[in-house]
Amino acid sequence: MTNGEPALRDLDPASAALGIRIIDAGRGHCTARLVVTQVMANAHGICHGGVVFTLADSACGVACNFDQPATVAAGAAIEFLTPVRIGDELTATARQCWQEGRGGVYDVAISNQTGQTVAMLRCRARRLRDPRGVAERP
Repeated sequence: MTNGEPALRDLDPASAALGIRIIDAGRGHCTARLVVTQVMANAHGICHGGVVFTLADSACGVACNFDQPATVAAGAAIEFLTPVRIGDELTATARQCWQEGRGGVYDVAISNQTGQTVAMLRCRARRLRDPRGVAERP
């Protein structure tokens, strides 16, 4: 990761557990990778959509939190364009499209090892009022 910022594994244990790796990141952008394994398959023998979504969401999370106040996803929509196979190496490329006040919009393109776009995600992000994160429930 660039600029000596913390690695994703230090920020997001769920993404690290899936084997997601940050390839490049900076303010408003991130590229992350994941190799699809057998345990990521759905009942049809292809990659579970939730895994593809998690890769895209993780890339977006790094892009919108890179050297900025705590930011979370406020909404997201994904389009699955073609099946992802076991063994595929997926690359998610997140880019900030818009920022105003506490809100932002990010687009994430997910491609396989041949460069084919397999999914696209649009995420609406929101900076938290409390920079320490979400308050604990009583």
